[in-house]
This record gives sequence, structure tokens and C-alpha cells, in this order.
Amino acid sequence: MKRREIEKQVARAVWSQPITDLHTHCYAPRFGASPQPGGMLLWGIDELVTYHYLIAEVYRVVPASELPYETFWAMSKREQADHIWKHLFVERTPLSEACRGVLTTLQMLGLDPNERKLDKLRKWFHKQDPDKYATKVMQVASVDSITMTNPVFDDHERAMWERDAAVGDDPRFTAVLRIDPLLRDWPSACAKLTAWGFEARPDFSGDTTAQVRRFLEHWLDKMKAAYLAMSLPPEFRYPDPANPAGDRFIRDCLMPVLAARKLPWAMMIGSRMRDKVNPALRDAGDMVGKSDVMSVVNLCRDFPANKFMVTMLARENQHELCVATRKFGNLLLFGCWWFLNNPSLIEEITRMRVELLGTSFVPQHSDARVLDQLVYKWEHSRRIIAKVLTDKYAELGESGYDVSAKQIKRDAALLLRDNYREFIKR
Repeated sequence: MKRREIEKQVARAVWSQPITDLHTHCYAPRFGASPQPGGMLLWGIDELVTYHYLIAEVYRVVPASELPYETFWAMSKREQADHIWKHLFVERTPLSEACRGVLTTLQMLGLDPNERKLDKLRKWFHKQDPDKYATKVMQVASVDSITMTNPVFDDHERAMWERDAAVGDDPRFTAVLRIDPLLRDWPSACAKLTAWGFEARPDFSGDTTAQVRRFLEHWLDKMKAAYLAMSLPPEFRYPDPANPAGDRFIRDCLMPVLAARKLPWAMMIGSRMRDKVNPALRDAGDMVGKSDVMSVVNLCRDFPANKFMVTMLARENQHELCVATRKFGNLLLFGCWWFLNNPSLIEEITRMRVELLGTSFVPQHSDARVLDQLVYKWEHSRRIIAKVLTDKYAELGESGYDVSAKQIKRDAALLLRDNYREFIKR
């Protein structure tokens, strides 16, 4: 097959393949939708433009000396969006990936990305019904399933599940149990568990192990969770002599519960929380840090009956993590997370992964916090994945191997949907 034909077949396979998005921060409409107070499904032009990437970016242009942080946060969502649109999209060329993503989304929704003001765009979004719009976005993005992130230690979200467990019963959306505080702040997490009827003690005395297991089982079952997730700092270690409670939680509570249910532990490692970087920026204040790949190796080796899904935030971790993935069939490497979600880095990392892992990984997840972001994140990533695959199939041709259209279609399905689905079902 000549290169031009390869390129044609890859484009057909990649763009026709529905995607299972294995990690987002989007919610089913039954959780409430913005601008409804307390609505957890974020969508629409004002949410797109006030995404925390763009908040950080606008403060590069209009610094806090001109617009104090407290003044910005006191503004309405609409006022914040107008401020960002003016300074990043009108008075400057919107070259960043975060800006370009908004424009791609508008274009693919049939809207004009050249608007000087947001009024016309707001009118269009105002006419949309959030439930029907969720289906529309999934169709435009060619996403067949959205995987939520459901932090049980968030009081607002937990209350929604406790009022009505069916809140998660939307076939378009899958729940994931997120429990960061159990490793990030064990003493405070114990106090909360005890208040909720799961008596846990910081020193693991009494019936703590059984109670923590019961808590995990209760919420995994209640949410019908596809996996359990944690976002962890660069300093995360396993084993960690400085954190014996964390080691014991992993060894005696988390691993047995997940092994019994054959559910993966998804670890997103490498984010420095905003309170250690720039708390005034709120969600925009986080930072990246290099993580310890050997901790992942230790977990995969010490718990062969468990499954692990891992992504790391620092570019410097990617090669070592990819090599580690070659050694363990119970480890699924996924996505280009957060600050790596830029075209130049996605291409570099995806090429390396194909060269080391073939098709046995998941190249991307959207990490979308705003529903509409599914459109641009997958459009942009599809282009890069198609480019890498085209080059690799052409290289096979140079080696005398003739790849078929059937193989190309199969590979696209593996990378965009089936690797993840098969891994969680093992």
C-alpha cells in the first residue's frame, strides 16, 4: 500500500472509530448543569472561556498588579469570560492550545470563531437543552462513552449520590470512585469516615482495616464504578517509610478490595497542588513535578493480582514510564495528561509509545472539565494519532510489510476504545 493510500485508510479508520473517553471531569446532566446553582455539568461558551488554563493565561497578559485576583473572582462568570475573550482572543492572536481549542469547538459546532464579542455565541448556547446537547457533543466528537470522576470526599457530590444513587444511571456516562484524601491526608480522611459511620483510626487500631474496606466496597458498588482513581503528588512513593499509614492503606485495604472486584487503580501522578504554588489562581494555580516511576514498578510487581492504570504529568517521566509498562501486563499506560495535552508533546510521546509498546496502550483521554471540550480535544488528538500511525505504517512498507485496511481499522479500535475496555474486563 502506497503512502497516499495509507494516509487515506488511516484517516478513515481514526475518524470513524467511536472513542471511549476513559477519564474526564464531565458529569451526566442529572447532576445538574451550569449555570444552575450547584450544577456539576459545565458547558457553554462562558465555561469554555473561563477554563482554568485560560485564567492562568490571561494573568500573563493582565497581571495581578492591574487586576487583583480577588477582584477577578468577585466578577460574574459572564464578566470573567468577557475579560478573557477581550485580552486573549480579540486583542491578541489566540495561538495557545487552550485558545485554539475554544475556536475548534465553535467551528465544529457550526459557530463563527471570529466573533468579537460573546453575545451571539451566548444566545446560541442558551437555546440548547443540556441533556440533548450532551448527546450532540458526543456525536460531534464521536465519543461513545464518557467516564466521569466522582470524588466521594466532596460533600456536594456525595450528598447527590446519597439522595439518589440513580443519579449516575445514564448510559452515556460511567462513574469512577475517586478517594485522594485517603492517601493525601489520612488523619482527616479517618475523621470523615468515622463521621459517616465507618469507624477508622489514624493508627489503624481496632477495626480500621475492615471498616475502610467496607467504605470502599460500599461506594464502588453504589457508583457501579469502572475503576478507582487518585491524583497523587510527585512525592508519592510506594513503599514510603515516611508514611506507614499510606503503605498499610494500600496493602491491607485498597489492593484486596480491588483485586476481589477485578477493578483497576488509576493513578494520575505529578501534580503539585495550588496551595503549594499559587493559591490565588485557585484551580489554575497547580504545577507539574517529576514523579517516581519505581513506585509504580513496585506496585505492579508486589500486587500481580491487581490492575493499574497510570499517567504521569511531567514530560521527563514519559520514557521511563513507557519502559516500565513493557514489563508488566497488569499496567495500562494512558493519555497525555493536563500540561502534556499540547500537540507537540502528544506527538512526541505517542511516537515513543508506539515504538516501545506497539498498540498496547491508550494514547489519549480528554480530561475534559467542560463538556464542549470533548470536541476539540478529540479532534486535535485524532489528527496527531493519525499522523503517527501513517508514518509507522509507511515505515513498515519500507521494511517490506504490506499493512491492510483491516489491520489499520483494528489498530484504531484498539487505541481509541478496545484496549481500555478489555483491560477493565480482565
